[in-house]
Amino acid sequence: MADTTRKPIFDIQLPTTVSPVLRGLFGLAQAPLCRMLGMSRIDEIYATITPDAVGRDFVDAALKAFHFSYRVSDEDMARIPESGPVVVVANHPFGGLEGLILAGLLASRRPDVKIMANFLLQRIPELSEFFIFVDPFGSSNAAKQNIRPLKESLGHLRRGGILGVFPAGEVSHLQFKNRRPTVSDPAWNASVARIILKTGATVVPMFFEGNNSRLFQLLGLVHPRLRTALLPREFLNKGDKPIEVRIGAPIPFSRLEQMAEGEENADELIIRCLRLRSYLLGARGAKSRPRPKLFLPKGPGRQEALIPAADPHLLSDEIAALPQECRLFQSGEFSVLCAEAGQLPLVLREIGRLRELTFRRVGEGSGKACDLDPFDAYYLHLFIWNEKNREVVGAYRIGRTDEILSRMGQRGLYTDTLFVLKERFLRHISPALEMGRSFVRPEYQKSYSPLLLLWKGLARFVVHNPTYKILFGPVSITNEYKTASRQLIARYFKEQNALPELARLVRPRTPLKEQHWLKNAARTLVTDLDDLVDLLADIESDQKGIPVLLRQYLKLGGKLLAFNVDHEFADALDGLIVVDLLRTDRKQLERYMGKDGLARFLDFHGLGPVHAGHDANGPEGTGGTGGGLPRCA
Repeated sequence: MADTTRKPIFDIQLPTTVSPVLRGLFGLAQAPLCRMLGMSRIDEIYATITPDAVGRDFVDAALKAFHFSYRVSDEDMARIPESGPVVVVANHPFGGLEGLILAGLLASRRPDVKIMANFLLQRIPELSEFFIFVDPFGSSNAAKQNIRPLKESLGHLRRGGILGVFPAGEVSHLQFKNRRPTVSDPAWNASVARIILKTGATVVPMFFEGNNSRLFQLLGLVHPRLRTALLPREFLNKGDKPIEVRIGAPIPFSRLEQMAEGEENADELIIRCLRLRSYLLGARGAKSRPRPKLFLPKGPGRQEALIPAADPHLLSDEIAALPQECRLFQSGEFSVLCAEAGQLPLVLREIGRLRELTFRRVGEGSGKACDLDPFDAYYLHLFIWNEKNREVVGAYRIGRTDEILSRMGQRGLYTDTLFVLKERFLRHISPALEMGRSFVRPEYQKSYSPLLLLWKGLARFVVHNPTYKILFGPVSITNEYKTASRQLIARYFKEQNALPELARLVRPRTPLKEQHWLKNAARTLVTDLDDLVDLLADIESDQKGIPVLLRQYLKLGGKLLAFNVDHEFADALDGLIVVDLLRTDRKQLERYMGKDGLARFLDFHGLGPVHAGHDANGPEGTGGTGGGLPRCA
């Protein structure tokens, strides 16, 4: 039943200077105008809400009465600190609904909630418990009128409360940035950053998915007041589907304080960073890649069906026939071996099948029935064999640059298909091992052990062939990552982690096309690897960070020189990585090579025996020859 005593929200008043004639005409038009703009309907629904509902009860009742709903994951909700001063900053896409949602959402997490909101909402007295009202319009009296609410906000945070803010102050609307139309918030108000700096509050970025209608955006280009007049209609049309809400990781005040240190316009810098952090959450809902090429028709048919699995008994017989020098080591039921293609035709075919199966699981792959190419015929294949289950667990492909370049030239390297490599680059790194096509079959990916075994196998190979002190090759950022994540990874490593003198000697055959705002986000928000990991966790729905294999290369001191989009491999993004093992942390090397193996490797390069507490970054070696040491294959 409607509450007839409740005052309507909307009450249009004409200036006193308006003539009686115009006032009379407006009186005739007011009712139909209010119906057309949706004001009357909002007042009608508002009147049906139980009169004794206030605060959170009113918010819940209002959302139900207007058929609004929202969706937020439990993992995201857990990111809101349950105590201590917190400022939640969010985009402002709708102009009203998000305020209700924010109030209800925060109140479900903790009781000490305040929302900084437009003073026009004072006409809804049931919200006064939650809201601190400010004038966002920048009128002549706004600064004076906002002194009291700003003091109230500071006091609330100093008492340890949580404050929700829409720093834009006005609704998102159509703008032309870099000559491209985009619907987004106007610049955020730096006064919010000043509140944060004065109170030492933790900041939680939030993002509301969606925006208002095309009519709203287009009329706003004619005049902003037309946009404002349509807000009631826009409020009413949001009940058709749940509003997606995304919450980012808390940003500790110490991080913001560090960012502000020494900056003349610290508040402007911080608010720009917070705006970017909020909008990066929007990338979580975007597709991982622009076009799922792998799953589109290939010629007359679709991607080829995988070849049948090999007979495990035949595989076992082929492996048993390999010479002893191909057996790198044994660990429980797992053997790690390395051999040439001609020594293991059945195993190589099974490796090709498992490569394709594994890569397809992450949106990559060649689309062929078996992922083998001409390079496999003369590269080495390092693989794990499960003796008990008689199955291949994972594999690596290894190319010896000295042998490949002398026999086939630069085009004999797989990396040359992805990157243009100057001769100086190859001279600088050779003799080196080109690494690639690594995989661990899906059943074993929950454990770190298979990857550890592959790396130990590679280390044993290097100990037996110590002339190879450089590892290089493509490492993929899979299509499981959102486009924004891939671009942030590429931009960070190109700017922060590259070796400039080497990076100038390579270039991608198909460069990654970067979005301007993401390039800006990387430069503004990412100063170290921890920053990058935080951003990736915000963007990715499963909160994953740096890809596992890339992380492993980085632990070895790997440097990324360039990034290429591989159209032949479902648009995978490949980074060209280079690892100088003589500059790798000694403890990391000992983990894989063993103490004796590391001593032999270092001794070969004239660095002498390794001792406990040895400097982690040894001097650069000079290379050499095989020295008569045994070679696998």
